[in-house]
Parts: sequence; structure tokens; C-alpha cells
Amino acid sequence: MRYLLIFALLVLFASCQNEKEQFSADEIINKTIATAGGDTYKKATIDFKFRENKYKSVRNGGEFLLEREIKDSLDTIRDVVSNTGYQRFLNDSLITVPDSMMVKYISSVNSVHYFAHLPYGLNDKAVNKELVGDAEINGMPYYQLKVTFSQNGGGTDHHDEFLYWIHKENFTIDYLAYKFHINEGGLRFREAYNPRVIEGIRFVDYKNYTQEDFNTDLCQLDELFEEGKLKLLSNIETEDVKVILKKS
Repeated sequence: MRYLLIFALLVLFASCQNEKEQFSADEIINKTIATAGGDTYKKATIDFKFRENKYKSVRNGGEFLLEREIKDSLDTIRDVVSNTGYQRFLNDSLITVPDSMMVKYISSVNSVHYFAHLPYGLNDKAVNKELVGDAEINGMPYYQLKVTFSQNGGGTDHHDEFLYWIHKENFTIDYLAYKFHINEGGLRFREAYNPRVIEGIRFVDYKNYTQEDFNTDLCQLDELFEEGKLKLLSNIETEDVKVILKKS
């Protein structure tokens, strides 16, 4: 009888332990952001280079400014997105941009900064998070977390869908996938590599894969990746990353 009681207690203890390990989508994202830098993002100025263009983000609490600088042999174009709107400068002179092009430029600037700064931004008000399952890639355990965006505050690409594979122990985004609808649409799967920490903030680069069948469920892309059925398109690399922290 005593052994039965001990066994029952052990089963109950194991069950309680498993319950403690179950996290909500919000808790997983909070832990992932904390692992990558947490509140350090809120006081950081980040400079980096991506595909020959220079990018800069400045954050001070809830205020932000995102920049892109494009240079050629004659001119310098600087796009600035902030809490107060959008501006384009040609050789330091403010110029007028048609609304149709403004939407395109804002989306382009936001996209590069979004991926460079992940997972920061996944707690924005427009972000909808859902824990959709578990997965294993290369023998490692992952949470599958789906992200969509509300129309209000979600930008012009609010209808896009994202899926993140977050390591269950390290709370890092090692893989991600997304389905986009602009330019006839497409699917992408990204494998993170080259992780490094600069002034307390974690950065990674990505191997960028595609899947031709647009109707493929994002949750299936990890299996297709392991089976070698995804096509490598490019490497997404942020170079010359510099971080300056605002002093308190």
C-alpha cells in the first residue's frame, strides 16, 4: 500500500511539473524577447548595413525612428519612419513623395528593420499571437507560434501570416516562415545562423528558402525543410552592426 501511495505521489508530482512547463503564447514571446535583449532595445540606437544600404533605428522608451540611407554616385536618399509619420530626404533636402510611393517606401523600411530586430516588436498592440503546436527540427524541441496582425496598426501587409519556431529551452527564434500576398504572393522559410550578442542585444542572419506551392500550410515547412524540399533563395545578412545604448 505504501508503494502505491509513493507511486501515486510521483505521478502527481510529474503531472504538476508538466503543467508548470506549459506556457501561453504571450509568456513564450516575453521570454524570447527577454533572451534577445529585453528592455535594452528600448534605449538602443542600432546601425547596420543590408544589401549595400545603411539602416538605423533609434528608440527612447515608446518613441522610435527608423531610417534607410541609399547612396549612388551622385545622390543620397534617406527615408525616415517615426511615430510622427514618414519623410524622404534627397541630399538633406526634404522632398514630396506621392501617397502611392510613400506606402511602398514605408513598407520596405519597416520590413528590413522588423527582421533585423526580431523578436522585438512581437508584443506590439497590432500583433495577434497563437500557440499552434510543437515541433522537432534536427532533434531540437520547438514551440510553433503563429503571428497575424490586426488591420488597425498592422500596416499595409497586415494580412500576412507568420510562424515562429521558438526553442523550448533556449527561447530563441531558430526558424520562421511567412506567407505574403504582395506581388502575386509567396512563401518563405528562414533558418537562423550566425548568432551574436552586441551590447546585450542578440542578432542573427538567415538562410532564406522558398516553397512554390502557395497553398502549403506554414506548419508543414519544417518537415519540407528537413527533407531538403525547399529551395534556397538567398542569405539575409546584417553587416557592420553597431549598438549604442542611451545612458540613464
